[in-house]
Amino acid sequence: MINEMLRLAVALAAGAGVGAIFFGGLWLTLLRLPTARWPAVLMMGSMAGRMGIALVSFYLIMDGRWERLVACVLGFILMRQWLIRWLRPTRSISASVKQG
Repeated sequence: MINEMLRLAVALAAGAGVGAIFFGGLWLTLLRLPTARWPAVLMMGSMAGRMGIALVSFYLIMDGRWERLVACVLGFILMRQWLIRWLRPTRSISASVKQG
């Protein structure tokens, strides 16, 4: 019982790590997009790479157990929420973008 709880905690942490890679990669892609020579290729390539990493990671982490997959996806979603709050622009930046 304790052993499985530890594995679920590891799956949750691993899901957060996968989320950090996925959404961090998205953030970096969006930062490079305005100066990209071929923005569509950059966006599609980034999406394919991030999705591939995420799906393979989920498959390896779950190891045939749906409970670990749920914990992993929960960690992924929690990382997304944390990054949204952490990377949110300040009001002054948002206001200056709207003005000009």
